[in-house]
Amino acid sequence: MRILPSLLAPALATVPAYAQTPSAAVDLAAWELVSVPPVTTADAVSRQASIVAVTGTPVSYIASRDSFRNYRLHAEWRWPGKAGNGGVLVHISSGPKDRQWPLCYQIQMKNTAVGDLLPMAGATFGEPLSSPPGAATPLLGRSGPDSERPVGEWNTVDILCRGDTIEVTVNGVVQNRVTHCSLTEGRVGFQLEGTPFELRNVSISSLR
Repeated sequence: MRILPSLLAPALATVPAYAQTPSAAVDLAAWELVSVPPVTTADAVSRQASIVAVTGTPVSYIASRDSFRNYRLHAEWRWPGKAGNGGVLVHISSGPKDRQWPLCYQIQMKNTAVGDLLPMAGATFGEPLSSPPGAATPLLGRSGPDSERPVGEWNTVDILCRGDTIEVTVNGVVQNRVTHCSLTEGRVGFQLEGTPFELRNVSISSLR
């Protein structure tokens, strides 16, 4: 089992049962903020006790430097002010250089759309999309009832990545599952889309 390294490790105040004892290390160098033009990670992300505060700007994403395969990602987030847009990124791979977002899959944190799953920058999976053909943002909408909590309350997401399958559970409700994914490993991260949010209890456990 592995703990998501460094930047978010201090936010592991209450660790899920499948995670190891959290690391106390704080090393911003183990994560990077990917933006154009470049901005240092410390300008967009900061630690406040057991919580990691994310400014939401610039529009960009933070990513682990480590790559993962066959794992469960656990994270908790909330909107401390107004509700906004963001996402969890898995299987981040080197993608087209002319796009803002990397080749990966995004699990929506966007208010009212939590649990939707987006294939980014050409990533694919076997299930038919629920978005219209040719939509600017292709996605597979959540399958369960809305399980998002009110603004200001903590939400929990568990993302199971095993082989070519990704399964998403939000606040205990299974919301999405895709198979035959074209990507099966890569870095993990969080998307910044303009609205501040907070993270805690972020961890990864390896699957056997």
